[in-house]
Amino acid sequence: QVQLVESGGGLVQAGGSLRLSCVASGIIFSINVMGWYRQAPGKQRELVARISSGGGITSYADSVKGRFTISRDNAKNTVFLQMNSLKPEDTAVYYCNTGAYGAEYWGKGTLVTVSS
Repeated sequence: QVQLVESGGGLVQAGGSLRLSCVASGIIFSINVMGWYRQAPGKQRELVARISSGGGITSYADSVKGRFTISRDNAKNTVFLQMNSLKPEDTAVYYCNTGAYGAEYWGKGTLVTVSS
């Protein structure tokens, strides 16, 4: 019933930008905290950014602070991750995440590859 669908990944050169989107269904989107995580090859999944239900409070991993921006459009049940000044180290599968009905929910991920 709960579904998160990411899009927007792809191949980009270092210094370039991408915008990821995640469309949610099966939840009351406007009351849910949303987050973006990523998992790079050979590494553990890590939190990238998180946004409060109304969009007024955001937090970021130190590695992306100042380069990435998380936002949301509650009318469209969508959370975004704007990624600027991309580095090869940002290469990873990016996942959308939320908690609802006492459980964690994840999208299938979208691959971001940054070439040097």
